[in-house]
Amino acid sequence: MPELVALDLPGGAGFVDALRAIWDTGDAAAPIDPRLPKAARNALFDTLRPTRHVGSDGELHALHGGSPVEEGDALVVATSGSSGQPKGVVLTHDALAASARATSDRLGIDPQRHAWLACLPLAHIGGLSVVARALLTGTPLKVLPDFQAEIAERIGRSGEATHVSLVSTALGRLDPSVFEGILLGGGRPPDVLPDNVVVTYGMTETGSGVVYDGVPLEDVEVAIAHFEDAGDDAIDGEILVRAPMMMRCYRDGDPARVRGPDGLHTWFATGDAGYVGADMKLHVAGRLADVIVTGGEKVWPDAIEPLLAQHPSVAEVAVWKRPDPEWGERVVAWVVPTDSEPKLEEFGDLVSEAIGAWAVPKELVITDQLPRTPSGKLRRRELR
Repeated sequence: MPELVALDLPGGAGFVDALRAIWDTGDAAAPIDPRLPKAARNALFDTLRPTRHVGSDGELHALHGGSPVEEGDALVVATSGSSGQPKGVVLTHDALAASARATSDRLGIDPQRHAWLACLPLAHIGGLSVVARALLTGTPLKVLPDFQAEIAERIGRSGEATHVSLVSTALGRLDPSVFEGILLGGGRPPDVLPDNVVVTYGMTETGSGVVYDGVPLEDVEVAIAHFEDAGDDAIDGEILVRAPMMMRCYRDGDPARVRGPDGLHTWFATGDAGYVGADMKLHVAGRLADVIVTGGEKVWPDAIEPLLAQHPSVAEVAVWKRPDPEWGERVVAWVVPTDSEPKLEEFGDLVSEAIGAWAVPKELVITDQLPRTPSGKLRRRELR
């Protein structure tokens, strides 16, 4: 049976060559983030269960305790772990091809005129999908070991790459006009975006973004499973996805499918809440596990954070919850300040006028930094 090879290399031409070699032998690759500390690294190996390992020496080494993959499997990718322990997502060659085709068609990618820049971590789907997309469509590719704004901007300005995938933090650190197109994912986007930025919605399980600017890609279906306790006027439900680029299963064998609204077909339940608006576009509210229920009201952190970020004393902000004896849960803001610290009462008007008084933070925590995944996503469960 095909092997699962832990691809333990930094981003660059060597990573791409090693990935090609793994695929050429019919095996699957499990990219490993070289920045992981030893304990996290060992835990990830236990989750992914690779049978072989290739590192900086370029040699294949057998591993004990691993298990093979099935014919047609191409990648086993760790989820970001933003809502708990990472899981191994199994993606097939067919799924990668479907993703590459749908993405390139929507963006109008021409391998004769365009080129991709991969500068996000390759151990996560946001960066890795750029590499897979380029290889499968024959589009020129430039790979960096990590995101460096000056280098990325220089590559775009020189024309070495026309398209790039970024997260919001990276977007804010360079001149976006140097690229013809930018895919933006990994969290809530800024309120104001350049015309060349496409906001994507997707996850590791969907093999990268499957909804662009609220519109599903070709052959991608989106449905909303409304909450059982929701009233007739509720607009939020759980987002369900069905698409040819979906994962085959998790590494533990769980196919992770649920019955859809029609009661017949199976879909993937994303764990995200959202709705399809009058504009027929998908609007994402946030992770279901992140919702704050305070005094019977549902509050979404993703809706509050950009409001608080407008305050001049806020450099970074994360919103989550703590238990409250009166309200059940209370809204809490963790803030990395600028030169001066904000006051809790200064957040009142910012939030109440846009959302409602129930969403105003009742507690403020000043901190030096916010816990994030290697790809930049907030780890809200680590907020203390």
